[in-house]
Amino acid sequence: MKIQLMNVKRQHETHAAEYEEAALRVLRSGGYIGGSEVAAFEEEFAAYEGAKYGVSCGNGTDAVILALRAFGIGKGDEVITVSWTFFATAESIAAVGAAPVFVDVCRDTYCINPKLIEAAVTPKTKAVLAVHFYGNSCDMDEIRMICKKHNLYLIMDCAQSAGTRYRELRKNTLGDASCFSFFPTKTLGCAGDGGMVLTDHEEIARACRSLKVHGSGKDGLWTMRREYAERDEELPGNMPVGESKYYNYLIGYNSRLDAVQAAILRKKLTYLEEFVDGRRENAERFNKALKGTGYTTPVEGDKGYHSYYIYALKHDCAQKIIETLRNNGISCGTYYPVPLHLQGAFTRLGYKEGDLPVTEELSRTTFAVPVFPEMYEEEKNYIVEQLKTALV
Repeated sequence: MKIQLMNVKRQHETHAAEYEEAALRVLRSGGYIGGSEVAAFEEEFAAYEGAKYGVSCGNGTDAVILALRAFGIGKGDEVITVSWTFFATAESIAAVGAAPVFVDVCRDTYCINPKLIEAAVTPKTKAVLAVHFYGNSCDMDEIRMICKKHNLYLIMDCAQSAGTRYRELRKNTLGDASCFSFFPTKTLGCAGDGGMVLTDHEEIARACRSLKVHGSGKDGLWTMRREYAERDEELPGNMPVGESKYYNYLIGYNSRLDAVQAAILRKKLTYLEEFVDGRRENAERFNKALKGTGYTTPVEGDKGYHSYYIYALKHDCAQKIIETLRNNGISCGTYYPVPLHLQGAFTRLGYKEGDLPVTEELSRTTFAVPVFPEMYEEEKNYIVEQLKTALV
């Protein structure tokens, strides 16, 4: 038996006829960039998550970059975030010229520890970039209170959390903006790359819309005027003005979600609650089966609703268990073996081993097992059996 950690093929097969019909419709239309499918998906996903505005883009990394840029974050600024996440979170901060400031995570939820945020605030701090990790929700009440107290923007990295809830709300825009990835393995994944920024702020949405297409057009001009007004400066008098894509007002990017991906995502969105329910059922089953075995099973935040993009177990003998499971046909994931504060790309920041003890412990002792909703009964039983056997 060979059980994949993420089975994208099986996910596709579940509703293959609908996904393929949607893609074929776009291919036959000849409209591959922008258009009604993209606009409809932006509107539908924003409505699903409870946001006023949705701005699609090329991938989740770009979504974070666009959001940071839209809030004017750049050179000389600091953004507080976690080291226990995928590289793109902090990479995006560095990409706009700002510096990531790493704080540790909670030992139970693996999300940012709100009690450590205030101590990391300096006069250079402009934002907190928190991560709904593995599909678990951060403690948004406390984080929002801290950001309000220090006049900081709150940007959420929701790359792993489509369908996650907080206080029973499916509203990942509990911050000023939230950034999603639609990478194929995600709970809501396309057949390539894709991302989106959600926000309730019109000016942020307009800035993101312009920045993703080379800083051009009506939204680019509007955003440029806003930026000049904030600096109390006059627009250049000799500047050519127009609203087409050939008038560029900001240094932006080429980051678009194509129509084929949007059409597929629109279909998948109608099943997202089903996907989340399936993951939660599998997680609950594993939690019950592994109770008292020595594994630390995932903890759902008091006010959260875990969507279980990842089902991670913790054990001091993690590496031995991973090897045993793999030898017996069960794929495992190590998310993430090298915390960001110890990555070579961030050595200039001066962090050293021991600075973030919880993060460093989790990097050695946690591992993921399959939780995707399309697993067969015999596969679930086998996973539990092998997890228990690995401890003998």
